[in-house]
Amino acid sequence: MARRSAPLLRRGPSSAPGAAARAASSPLPGHGGARRTVTYMPRPGDGNPRAVTLIPGDGIGPLVTGAVQQVMEGMHMHAPVYFETYEVRGDMPTVPPAVIESIRRNKVCLKGGLATPVGGGVSSLNMQLRKELDLYASLVNCSNFPGLPTRHQDVDIVVIRENTEGEYSGLEHEVVPGVVESLKVITKFCSERIAKYAFEYAYLNNRKKVTAVHKANIMKLADGLFLESCREVASKYPGIQYNEIIVDNCCMQLVAKPEQFDVMVTPNLYGNLVANTAAGIAGGTGVMPGGNVGQDHAVFEQGASAGNVGNENILEQKKANPVALLLSSAMMLRHLQFPSFADRLETAVKRVIAEGKYRTKDLGGTSTTQEVTDAVIANLD
Repeated sequence: MARRSAPLLRRGPSSAPGAAARAASSPLPGHGGARRTVTYMPRPGDGNPRAVTLIPGDGIGPLVTGAVQQVMEGMHMHAPVYFETYEVRGDMPTVPPAVIESIRRNKVCLKGGLATPVGGGVSSLNMQLRKELDLYASLVNCSNFPGLPTRHQDVDIVVIRENTEGEYSGLEHEVVPGVVESLKVITKFCSERIAKYAFEYAYLNNRKKVTAVHKANIMKLADGLFLESCREVASKYPGIQYNEIIVDNCCMQLVAKPEQFDVMVTPNLYGNLVANTAAGIAGGTGVMPGGNVGQDHAVFEQGASAGNVGNENILEQKKANPVALLLSSAMMLRHLQFPSFADRLETAVKRVIAEGKYRTKDLGGTSTTQEVTDAVIANLD
C-alpha cells in the first residue's frame, strides 16, 4: 500500500488528531504512488534555498558526504540547499561551539559518521549532539529495495528510538576500584514524548501498527514506566493497532518474520540493536537512511551503525557505499519541504540499485563511491 505523509504538526499535548492533520497528510500532487516519510519541520517552508550544516566526519564520512554534495549540484535547477561545512573528528573532547551554533541557526545538519573510541572514558560526540540539541527521536527506515536480493521480502519497518536517556546517557562512575556503576534513567516525560512521536508518525504516514519494545518482565520499574507511557498514548489513537514485545523475542521475531512489524518504538539501547538488526535483514547498513530529530533541530545521517567508518581498505580504495546518506539527504529535503527534489533523488538511487550495474562491495559489487555517485546523477532526470 502506498504511504502518505506530512510534516508533523505542532499541537497541544491533549489535542487528538484532527482535520488539520488530515488535510496536511493528503498526497502531494503528481506523486500519488511514492512512499515518503516525513520527520519534523520546525517552520513553514517558503521555497527559498536553505543553509544546512555539514559535518563530513571520520573515515569514509568525507567520501559519502562528498557524494551527497555532488548529487545536490547535479540536479537540474540545483537542489535548494547550500552547505556550511565544519571539520569535526570523533576524538575531539567536545563538539566545537561554532558547530552547535551553526546547527541552531540552520535547524538542519547532515553528517557523516563520527568514530566513538571504545573505552578510555572519551565521550561520544554523537551523544553530545543529541543532548545539546535535544534530538530526542532517532528514526531508521528499513525496507527492501527492488533488485537487491535479501532473505526476507516485504520488509518495511521504521524504528523510532528514544534518544536522550536510558543506558546511552553515559551516566557511569567507578564506585570503588574494580566496581563500575552504570545508571539507566527512564522518565515519564521522555517516554511519553517518544511514544507520541511514534504514534503521530504512524498516523501521518498511514502506518497501521506501533510495537513497543521492552524488557519490563525484568526491569519492572524502568521499562514498566516506558510501557505505561506507550499504553496511555496508544489509547488516544484507536485507529492504530498497538502491541508490545519483549526485546529478546523481538530480535528472534525480526530474523524469522520481519514483515510482521511496521513502526517500532523503543528505549535508547534496544533501539540501536533493533535498528541494526532490521537494517541487516533489509539489505545492510549501507542502504538504510535515518535521522535524529527534535522540536527545533534535525541531524540526518546513515540510519544504522556504519560498520565501515574505520575500514581502511574501503577508504583507501574509495569504495564506501554512499546510498544510505543519499537517502538520508532525501529525508532531509522532504523535512525542509522540498518534496519534488526528495522524490527525484530517491527515485534515482532506487533505479541505480535496481539496475545492479553499479554497486559497492557490501552490495555484492566492485564499484567505487564515485561510480555509484555518477550513476545516481545520470538517473536524476
